[in-house]
Amino acid sequence: MLDLPKRLFWDTNMENLDWDTHARFVIERVAQYGYISDWIAIKRYYGLEKIKTELLQSRYLDKKTLNFFSLYFDIPKTKFRCYNTHPLVKALWDY
Repeated sequence: MLDLPKRLFWDTNMENLDWDTHARFVIERVAQYGYISDWIAIKRYYGLEKIKTELLQSRYLDKKTLNFFSLYFDIPKTKFRCYNTHPLVKALWDY
């Protein structure tokens, strides 16, 4: 079982969160909002291959997170699903 802070899942009932079934959701949250200690915890739990697979299939990653993991895994940004799909609602702030 993962011991991740509740602040990462502010909008979710953590009692209903299954770490294996909701792996992509958990990995996305840690990738975008987690601290290094959270990253170490999911890396230990899921392994790098699972994390890479889930991030490649993610529908949304912010620009900084996408750039970071593109470099980290040495994969072109164009291979990420979120790079090729555009959100229905444009961001209010483009920074």
